[in-house]
Amino acid sequence: MAKQKTASRSAARPAVKKKWTSPRSAAKTSARKAVKSKGRGTPAAKAKARPKQRVAISHYREEDFKADGLRAYAKYRDLGIKDATHGLAQAHVIRLQGPCNPEEVSKLHYHDVEFQMVYVLKGWVKTYMEGEGETLMKEGACWTQPPKIRHMILDYSDDVELLEIILPADFKTVEIST
Repeated sequence: MAKQKTASRSAARPAVKKKWTSPRSAAKTSARKAVKSKGRGTPAAKAKARPKQRVAISHYREEDFKADGLRAYAKYRDLGIKDATHGLAQAHVIRLQGPCNPEEVSKLHYHDVEFQMVYVLKGWVKTYMEGEGETLMKEGACWTQPPKIRHMILDYSDDVELLEIILPADFKTVEIST
C-alpha cells in the first residue's frame, strides 16, 4: 500500500497527536484552532466597535411634540433612539400641521440615509416617490424609502401622525429644484 503524503504541516499535526492523546482531546484542540482562525483577518473582525446601546423608553406626553425638526409644517416627538444608539438610528412621531399647503409642503427632495421607514399611525398622507408615482397612505400603511430616492408629500389629512425610523440619526436632506 502506498504511503499518503499530507498537504501541510498543520494537517499532519492532528494525525501525530492522535498517537499520544485521546481522539476526544485532539478534536477539541483542532476545533478551537478552527474557530480562532475564522475570525482573524476578516473585515467584520477589524470593524470599529460601536458604543454599547442603552434602553430607550418614551411615554406619550403632549408637550413632547416640538416644532424643531426638519420641516416647519410639522411637530416632532423624539423617541430617544438617537441618544440610546449613539446616533446609529433616529425614531420620531411626526404630526403634519393642517391644513396642507402644497406650496410649502410639495417640494421634491431626497435624504442621504442608509434606511428610512414611515408608518401611518393616524389619518392619511398622499406621497410621490420616484419610480412609484403618487400613493395614498392611510392609517396602518407602511413604506420604506430607499437611500436618496426623490420624493415629496402632496397632501395630508389635518390629523395625520407618522412614525419615522431613519439610519443614521444625522443625515443631509437635499431639495431638488424643478
